[in-house]
Amino acid sequence: MPPLPSARQKAERRGRFGETLVAFYLRAQFYRILAVRAKSPVGEIDLIARRGRNVIFVEVKLRRHIDGLGDALMAVNRRRISRAAQYYLARHPQYGDYTLRFDVIFLAPFTWPRHVKGAFETLE
Repeated sequence: MPPLPSARQKAERRGRFGETLVAFYLRAQFYRILAVRAKSPVGEIDLIARRGRNVIFVEVKLRRHIDGLGDALMAVNRRRISRAAQYYLARHPQYGDYTLRFDVIFLAPFTWPRHVKGAFETLE
């Protein structure tokens, strides 16, 4: 019998599932997904998408309830995402003249995704 998954493994699976749902959601709105779980030495970005001349760095947040989204938005590590975005752009100079946007998409059971466009500005 295989060992039971740890709480961390369960959270990892839920996170991947949420990112997959958000990728479908964005594709349905005519975004092109450029990267999923883009890793860099300074952090990870859940999704990177493009729509027109915009490159969007997306943080996905799963919640058990839709209440308290303001607190969850404040908990987003903006510095990590900003630095990881700079790293991505340094590796993909073709997007250097695109407009950048940082979005947060919240998921909760039995609700539509809450898409906060332009949730924050880059810190650097």
